Amino acid sequence: MIKLAGIDIGNDSIKLVVDGGQETIMVPNIVAPGYERSILQEEDSPLKGLDVMVHSPRLARSNQRYFIGQLAMENDDNVELEDMDNKALSDQSLIVALVALAYAGVSGNSHSGSSFNSTFDEVEYVIGTGLPVRTYAKFHKVFEDRLVGEHEVTFLTTPQLRNRKVKVTIRKAVISIEGAAALFHMATHENLQVKDEELYYGCIGICEMGALTTDFPVLKRMSIDNQFSTGEQMGLAMYLDYIIHDIEDTYGYRFPSRTKLVQRVKSGNYNIQRIGEGQANIKPIVDAYFTRAAQRIVDLIKKRWKKYPDIECFYVLGGGAMALKPYIQELAKTMKLRFAEDSELQNVYGYLKMAKNKVNQTS
Repeated sequence: MIKLAGIDIGNDSIKLVVDGGQETIMVPNIVAPGYERSILQEEDSPLKGLDVMVHSPRLARSNQRYFIGQLAMENDDNVELEDMDNKALSDQSLIVALVALAYAGVSGNSHSGSSFNSTFDEVEYVIGTGLPVRTYAKFHKVFEDRLVGEHEVTFLTTPQLRNRKVKVTIRKAVISIEGAAALFHMATHENLQVKDEELYYGCIGICEMGALTTDFPVLKRMSIDNQFSTGEQMGLAMYLDYIIHDIEDTYGYRFPSRTKLVQRVKSGNYNIQRIGEGQANIKPIVDAYFTRAAQRIVDLIKKRWKKYPDIECFYVLGGGAMALKPYIQELAKTMKLRFAEDSELQNVYGYLKMAKNKVNQTS
């Protein structure tokens, strides 16, 4: 049976939702070279121990072993994407996406651990996903071609999935524009009927801030405005890197990855342990850089709105927007901006609906 899935191949993390599934799967987009590891105590979840071999004709180097996500987070040789990376062409993003799809296929989208179906070794998908505004026109066909086809993921020492081989077949990939998919989700019910007429039929501006890009699609009656939609090659990652360097210079404490720092910020735990010197609070450093990032976003939104005053409202979405929300609200003053619950998940829900819509049209 072919599964329908939405997958947000973010530069910071891969978000995946399967039609009919109860939970969103999230895998940090971070990899490290894999090797035989000594396991003193097995991880309590497969997602914490993604040790895999990935085969795909689309990869420059196939049949390589990788540690993925949380397992790679504190590895000295881990790799996170940089602002020169293009997700349509990135082997790393494809690897993590395929691992997430393979995991979702064999777990039945359940994280309970006891419900894995040991006879399931092949999964077929129709997926919805997306690209930034500036990348879409030139690369969406290339991106589609890289995704569609047969791939193979072997889980090696991953708990509960040890030595499981999963063939992942992507029958169709529906590529949308980041931010536009989020608006489609917010404007429609699960059956794709109109839920919010203002959003569906209006002229809406979106600021979708991710790790490496910030997109400003403008939609009129759910159609992309070619002239006024744009994007910036900047995201929250740049400011996270500044924070990591500043903390290291000030306190001698180094975060091994942006992902580790983001976890701290999300949990509100700003205290770090200094060797032999007690604790230090890094919130003032975070506040300083997040205020700078928020000011940049507010200035860009003002610029877009001034160029196209017919925009009725502006939504600020994405993982970056979620982190910066209080800072943006303080700096926006009288400019009324809208935010959404589960901001970083709006795109992935939208991608699933886009895939569903395409399947309905085809059938």
